[in-house]
Amino acid sequence: MSSTHTHAICVAGATGRMGRMLIEAVSAAPDCALSGAMDIAQCPLLGQDPAAFLGLQSGIAITADLQTGLQGAHCLIDFTRPEGTMAHLRACRELGVRAVVGTTGFSPEQKQEITQIAQDVAIVMAPNMSVGVNVTLKLLEMAAKSLATGYDIEIIEAHHRHKVDAPSGTALKMGEVIAQALGRDLAQCAVYAREGVTGERDPSTIGFATIRGGDIVGDHTVLFAGTGERIEISHKSASRVSYAQGSLRAVRFLADKSSGLYDMSDVLGLH
Repeated sequence: MSSTHTHAICVAGATGRMGRMLIEAVSAAPDCALSGAMDIAQCPLLGQDPAAFLGLQSGIAITADLQTGLQGAHCLIDFTRPEGTMAHLRACRELGVRAVVGTTGFSPEQKQEITQIAQDVAIVMAPNMSVGVNVTLKLLEMAAKSLATGYDIEIIEAHHRHKVDAPSGTALKMGEVIAQALGRDLAQCAVYAREGVTGERDPSTIGFATIRGGDIVGDHTVLFAGTGERIEISHKSASRVSYAQGSLRAVRFLADKSSGLYDMSDVLGLH
């Protein structure tokens, strides 16, 4: 083996859009190796090579068995659904495998359990792994502090037709960052739906608008609308590559961590 440390990575949801992007990124990274690939029991590609779509042979088979999939892995990368991710994380804790979690839509109870699991294994959890989005969150924090009064704040997000949760985890994270910067609680000030006679806009609220259609990878815009001017801070993803590359940065960050719950601000040193 070369002097560069090889990170053995298991990818969950291996046949999905994000799973394939991750497998491609892991296969192309000189310091990473694919050690496992997991998918649900109903997946028609079980038993096949997860890198076959790239014309490569990884020498492993897609499996629905967690023990088999996680065997020999240093780290799991998981962009699946909350129930699946929870089962995977429990197995990671058992086997001492670190995890990078990009899944969104967790309930407060599930988030609580993840915090407990992170006492035993190191986890990076972020609703968006892209470096650009995490820099955008930092910009939003700065903007919110300076535009605390006299500006209405609206968050608009657009994603592909297959996305199952709304608003996106990234949009909610943006709302949390802004609310925190303003000393508010997002649970108290978020408005998720408007219809009919809503009355005038309450200036202390943060509004969310969700668009779903086509193959949009992910667009997020935060609008600070004042009197006579408005500021828009936007991030647009043209491909999932940025999520995959951010995930690999998270894997490298976790290499020397044995426990703890981290986010992309930790990985990128933005705190």
